[in-house]
Formats: sequence, structure tokens, C-alpha cells
Amino acid sequence: MARKRREPDEGPGQPWLATFADLMNLLLCFFVMLFAMSDVNAEKFNQISASMANSFGILQGGGTAIIDGQLISSGVSQLNNLDEYYSNMGIDNVDGSLKGEDIETGSSTLEDDYQEALDMIQEKMEKVTTQMYDDISELTESYSLGGYVELAMDPEYQFVKLSLKGSVLFDSGKAEIKEQAKPILSKIGDVLAKFEDYTIEIEGHTDNVPIVNANYKDNNWLSSARALNAADYLIKVKKLNPAKLKYTGRGEHNPIASNDTEEGRAKNRRIEIKIYNEFSGK
Repeated sequence: MARKRREPDEGPGQPWLATFADLMNLLLCFFVMLFAMSDVNAEKFNQISASMANSFGILQGGGTAIIDGQLISSGVSQLNNLDEYYSNMGIDNVDGSLKGEDIETGSSTLEDDYQEALDMIQEKMEKVTTQMYDDISELTESYSLGGYVELAMDPEYQFVKLSLKGSVLFDSGKAEIKEQAKPILSKIGDVLAKFEDYTIEIEGHTDNVPIVNANYKDNNWLSSARALNAADYLIKVKKLNPAKLKYTGRGEHNPIASNDTEEGRAKNRRIEIKIYNEFSGK
């Protein structure tokens, strides 16, 4: 006897209908929210997100309903109250316009204020760094360092730089400070002591000729050892604050001249000492 095919259950009592209806409500509310925020700029989006996080407990808190689920669980009829929800978020209309405020004008004002603040900081940095340069220039002259040290000012006015030829302090391929160079480094320490509250950075640099030496496997190691020895002398002998003194080796990676000529390679073999002003963030 053929088995009678069972017809699907019919009627309003099927449990899947409730789940399906909730899903449709969720999707509808989701697309309404997308539509409401479709034309906002970054500033407007941030304001809406912050308001939603504070008012509804979503986005950051991970809540699953808006205002304890009233809007979603009560059905589509609650969509008529969307204007009230937007008003609570500081928005006049569902199109996303903010109350009593022109977004474009507000954004422009913020950008102008930000740029004005940057200009003021840059102007202050230029003034401070220029004064530092003048003071260091006078000090190097008074200590008779003009023949050993070259001064330069950072184009962005973050620091004043003192450059010494590597041959002044070190023999070729070595990192130990030459005895005859210690009086020179001592005078430089006296100059740096005038700026003991500033961050000071010592950088070692080399040319691109590979080093043939059992003590240092490459130019990075050599330049690092030279910077460390110079810093160690200034800390131990000249009593500079080690918390304010940095040192690093840059090897051959920051040349200031071509390595194709002996003259250029000689310029690249150098020690740089950077004195940062208090606005540089160092």
C-alpha cells in the first residue's frame, strides 16, 4: 500500500515564523541605519558612533538590541519613532543633519584651528632652534672648535647638529678614541653640558668600503662601537646625564656625499651629535 505523502504543517502557530519575522525586522532596521548614515563625513560618523555607544550600549559594549530591544522586538510599528531616537542622538532628521550645526563649516573651522596651532608650534620651534644654533656657534668659537666641528640646523627645526670627521677621533678601522682627540671631545662635552636638560643623540657613520677587521664584522658594528665609546667618554669624564644621552650606529646607510671618491668617503666617515630642542618630543 502506497504511503501517503505528509503535507507541510500549516497555520500561524509554526515556530519558525517568529524567528523569520525577527530576522526581517533586524535587516530592515540595519538598512534604515545604513541609509541614515550614507552621506556623512568622518566627523559626523564619529559623533553618531559615540552617541550610539553612549545611548544604546552597542558598538563597544556588544549589546544586541537598541534601548533594551524595544525597537526590534516590538515590530515594524516602532519605526515611526525613529525621529525620536535620532533627536536623542543630537540629529534633527533621518537624513543625518545635525541640530543647529553646519558640519562643513564646523569641519573647516577645526582644520583651520589645527593648522593655526601647527603654525604656532613650528614658529616657536624655529625661534628656539635658531637661538640654540647661535648659542652653540658662539660656544664652539670660544672653545676653538671651529676647525673640528661643522654646525647645521635641522630643516624642521628639531635639533642643532655638530659633525666631526671620523679621522679626528678614531684611527681607521678602530673605535677607540685617540689620545690626542680626547681634549677635543672634552671641549665638545663642555658645550653639551650647557644643554644638559636636552636630549642629545650621538650617531656613528662610515663609508661603504667593507671593513676587514677581526673585531667588527661590518660597518654597522664599527659605527655603533664608535658612537658608544664617544657617549661613554662624555658620561664618565664629562658627567653628562646618561638618561638624556642616546647613541646609535648608522654604518654606511646615511651618506652625505658620494662614496665614489676618496673625498666623499672621508665626509661620510663622521660622528654626528644632535641636540634636540624641548619641542621636538625627544
